[in-house]
Amino acid sequence: MPYYRVTGEVPRKRHIRFHRPDGGLYSEELMGEEGFASDSSLLYHVHPPTAIVKSEGLGTGGVGETVPNHPLLPRHVRTAGLPAADDLVLGRGLLFANDDVRICFVSAAAPSGLYRNSAGDEAVYVQHGSARFESVYGALTVGAGDYVVVPRGTIHRWIPAAPGVSALTVEASGHIRPPRRYLSQFGQFLEHAPYSERDLRGPEGPLLAGGEDVPVVVRTRSGLTRLTYAHHPFDVVGWDGCLY
Repeated sequence: MPYYRVTGEVPRKRHIRFHRPDGGLYSEELMGEEGFASDSSLLYHVHPPTAIVKSEGLGTGGVGETVPNHPLLPRHVRTAGLPAADDLVLGRGLLFANDDVRICFVSAAAPSGLYRNSAGDEAVYVQHGSARFESVYGALTVGAGDYVVVPRGTIHRWIPAAPGVSALTVEASGHIRPPRRYLSQFGQFLEHAPYSERDLRGPEGPLLAGGEDVPVVVRTRSGLTRLTYAHHPFDVVGWDGCLY
């Protein structure tokens, strides 16, 4: 079900001039689940979000690094024995993968850099610890037992609290949604659903971060790229919509 939210400052109508205090214009960005054809949000940036000054390839990022599952063999995946990683994004250890999904595990204590998965939605299950999740939509404090669903294309970062966080991550090639059998025709959770609207939380914000020449690691289906933005992407003064 699309839950409409509005945060910060937004103009009274879509796609009209929205002036900054200095007389300039805020830059409107549409984040859409399927472009213009599905749930979306409009974000208002202090600086144009298209201002990219540099692009660098970072390799495959684990794409294709699997072994054949033949002959079939039962496996006991002992995630507790995996070594600690540098951060919750680039330190993920790939466990299983196919054309639809990548399942990883990671334990880390250091903040991650800015990251955007352009290949699909992500779901991060926090097994141990707590963290602050920051994105262009705002911030969310999460802890053990929480699932964080990150829409495709969302620039974000993870800031773990001491002593660190362990998490199982699901990187989809498409969208992550509740099963239709748990929803009414209008999208409300039905009585037999394992969770309801009361369990859902959204980001609080907006965040306003300064800085120039800010690196963002981007995942695509072919690997990782580091884009350098002219200005910090967390310069959103407000947004509204159903995607966040």
